[in-house]
Amino acid sequence: MSDADLFKLYADRVLALAAAIPHTEPLPDPALRATKRAPLCGSTVSVALRLEGGRIAAFSQTVQACALGQASAAIFGAAVIGRSRAEVAALCEALATMLRGGPVPAAPFAPYEVLTAARDYPNRHASILLAPEATLAALSAV
Repeated sequence: MSDADLFKLYADRVLALAAAIPHTEPLPDPALRATKRAPLCGSTVSVALRLEGGRIAAFSQTVQACALGQASAAIFGAAVIGRSRAEVAALCEALATMLRGGPVPAAPFAPYEVLTAARDYPNRHASILLAPEATLAALSAV
C-alpha cells in the first residue's frame, strides 16, 4: 500500500468517526460539567456526566472541533461509560504520549491508533485531547 493510499484510508476513517460522535444528546441533570478549549484553533468540547460508584454512568458531549477533534471525541465517547477518574487520567497521559511518538493507548482506547498520523501536526494535538481532558476536568471537581 502506498503512502497516499494509507493517508486516504486514515482520512476516510477519521471522517467516518467525526460523523458518528456518540453521546451528543443533552444529559438531564448532570452532576458534573466542564468545557475545554484549544487556544490555537478555537475548538471546544463541553462534557456533562454522572457518576455511580466512582465510575462514569452517564455522559454527554458537545463538540465544536476540527475533524481530528471530532474523531477523538467519537473514540473517547465510545469507551467512556464505566471508566474511573484514574482511567481517564491514564488515557490523557497515554494519548499525549502517543501524539509525541509513543505507543497507542491500550484497550478500550486502542482505536486512537487512527490518529497517529496527527503526530506531525502539533497544532492539532490540543484539539485531539479536548474530550478526555474536559472529562478529567469534570471528574476533578469531585
